[in-house]
Amino acid sequence: MQEFVLSVMNQYGYLGVFLMIAIENIFPPIPSEVILLFGGFMTTYTKLNIVVMVLAATAGSIVGAIALYYIGKIFNKERLKKLISGKLGKILRLKTSDIDKADEWFDTKGNKTVFFCRFVPLIRSLISIPAGMSEMPIPKFLLYTTIGSLIWNFVLILVGSLVGENWENIVNIFDTYSHIIVAILAVLVILAIVIFYWKRSKKNKETAK
Repeated sequence: MQEFVLSVMNQYGYLGVFLMIAIENIFPPIPSEVILLFGGFMTTYTKLNIVVMVLAATAGSIVGAIALYYIGKIFNKERLKKLISGKLGKILRLKTSDIDKADEWFDTKGNKTVFFCRFVPLIRSLISIPAGMSEMPIPKFLLYTTIGSLIWNFVLILVGSLVGENWENIVNIFDTYSHIIVAILAVLVILAIVIFYWKRSKKNKETAK
């Protein structure tokens, strides 16, 4: 996969970076760290410019994010509530009111969530789906997506240009960072699920009394 990504970037320059980042947003297994760090390295031995490289990468991020946003919008809250109201809801022990609460939470915290998640591996792409499902206003979504993506892209491209041929060593550092973040997120998700069902059980017992 990495060889294919680097080949496209070497062959198409800015367009290659744009395409790879757009695809990476839709298919997170493609590592943005490799694309951006190598993109920065490319500016040291070609006529490619850091500023234009950052803009191309950010444009790709926006295109990919918009695609996932509209996937979320198609699979909207009402459709999710229909699923939860059936067998799936019984299996997961979820109610349609839980979807409303999650949607309300995203309405109040969505701006910060979309922005800060742009710095989190894997989640940086997937966060666009709940944003679409909650029908976050597209201007706000684009604003926070653009700012977050611009910062992430600029930092990694700049680092790639500074370390030059050693860019692959930095990829290893970011791989470690990604694994740590994913592990922390997994623990937090498990804790959130446990707390959610504990509160639900406690509430049910109080209601039964």
